[in-house]
Amino acid sequence: MLGHETAAVTTGTAGTTGRDEVFQIEEHGIDPIPDAERHGSAKDVFWLWFGSNLTFTYVINGALAVAFGLSFWQATAVVVTGGLAFLAIGAAGLSGVRTGTATLVVSRAAFGRRGNWPAGLLNWIVSIGYTVVNTVVGTLALEAFLADLGWSGGHAPRALALAVTLALTFAVALWGHATVQFAERWMAYVLAVGFAALVVLVLPGADTSAPAAAPGAQAWSLAFVVVLAGPFSYLPMPADYTRYLPRATSLKAVTRSAALGGFLSSVALGVAGAAAATQADMTDAVAGAEGLLPGWFQPLFLALVLGGSVTNSIITLYSSSLNLQVLGIPWSRARAIVISAAVTAVGSLGALFLTDFTTSLLSFLSLLIIVFAPWGGVFLADMVLRRCTYDSAGLHADTGGAYWYRSGWHPAGLTALLAGLVFSALTCDSELWTGPLVAPLGGADLTLLGAAVSALVYVLLARGRVTPHRP
Repeated sequence: MLGHETAAVTTGTAGTTGRDEVFQIEEHGIDPIPDAERHGSAKDVFWLWFGSNLTFTYVINGALAVAFGLSFWQATAVVVTGGLAFLAIGAAGLSGVRTGTATLVVSRAAFGRRGNWPAGLLNWIVSIGYTVVNTVVGTLALEAFLADLGWSGGHAPRALALAVTLALTFAVALWGHATVQFAERWMAYVLAVGFAALVVLVLPGADTSAPAAAPGAQAWSLAFVVVLAGPFSYLPMPADYTRYLPRATSLKAVTRSAALGGFLSSVALGVAGAAAATQADMTDAVAGAEGLLPGWFQPLFLALVLGGSVTNSIITLYSSSLNLQVLGIPWSRARAIVISAAVTAVGSLGALFLTDFTTSLLSFLSLLIIVFAPWGGVFLADMVLRRCTYDSAGLHADTGGAYWYRSGWHPAGLTALLAGLVFSALTCDSELWTGPLVAPLGGADLTLLGAAVSALVYVLLARGRVTPHRP
């Protein structure tokens, strides 16, 4: 952990002994981190969420809000609202402090030991998809840099750029928790300076005039879906990065630190994206933003895009390895991450060589909320009902225990999840799927409300039956 890279001695899942140190392979997986081995402080999660969200994806999100028909100030309002969603991410991390284990282990309390499996599989698929998005953005930036050096044409430059981007991401994620925290903090120092310069160079030229026509419900709803897709995509992973914190760590401080970190970076870059979209064609967002910058800054800009994509991909790839253990892969975390890396590589190849990336990105972000919003609604509602207290033995029991429910399935959690998924699917407006209720709603995309629907259904079904764990 940051500031304590050489401190904690950990015990691996197979009984071997290792250390949670920088550039040493972490041996802990989803097994609970013992109290004696926990270390760090709430400020560590600030750097994690601040650094991992210094990614060009948020520039694209801000640009898309303008592309939907919003003015600069309207897009800025949407971006700020989206940044506030990191409060939920910070709160979701509290379960890691309390249990010492990963988010998708804690979610067994909401869905049941077996019922958690299909939701966990969906979350793994979508998290890999988001890793692909960031990998492709970084690859395109590195390819543009190679073109500036005089190497362009054919598939070779793009293939090399992809290999380098994947290698940087995989190496850090493979080493594990301490290295992830270390890399996110130190890369944040560099990226923050660089992206601050980007904001200073792009923001003054923003066209702040009102649009020719007032945006309708469809424009607003699509902008919110795209902007909130980023924060919501993190809901299955916050505890992965708080599970090493001591139990005595202030829960309020953890929530504030995580929320502030994610808010600052996502809002700053989202606003920059909105400003850029009022000045240039952002269909190819990297090329569009690069064209607004002075020549001397353009190579640095491409390096920022690459670095930001790597910092974001690191945490999603790391969490995906824990996710695979939750799904029952009988491998260590370090071995399981090879599966996620391989799938990411295949997905990135498809996005780069077989499809139009901009269309694919928009379609992906539009569909993302269908999964994460309802799942997050159930998980957060369950956490509130339990007051963030859990039976650790029950969370890890293969059969029986407090969260076995009906043969391993929790009817309340799964019913609520299904209700949210159905609502989100019916009201989703994306390139790949348009729900039957979109037209009657005037083109509005209400996918986000799937979280509220699932949370409400869960509270109605589980209240009085789901209670805080009493040791």
